[in-house]
Amino acid sequence: MKILQSRSFERKVKKFTKLEKKALDKQILKIAKNPSAGIEKKGDLRGVYVHKFKIQTMQYLLSYRFVGTGMELIMIGAHENYYRDLKNYLKTR
Repeated sequence: MKILQSRSFERKVKKFTKLEKKALDKQILKIAKNPSAGIEKKGDLRGVYVHKFKIQTMQYLLSYRFVGTGMELIMIGAHENYYRDLKNYLKTR
């Protein structure tokens, strides 16, 4: 499975520490092995899956969708205003 990253996702991950990146990689591999690990959203966000996980004490949400034969990692962030920002991002694309 080919894994693609959006620009938004790349910019956020760039600010992560090495330990956070390592934990994120584990979660991405978990999703790649089991694509139904996340919850599919409804309404405006139909076709987008969101996977929740913790790094140390901080809870992150990782959104992804399936494109052709691969998976696109759309956005990662904390819960605060996450869905609002995700909707805005998807509208502009």
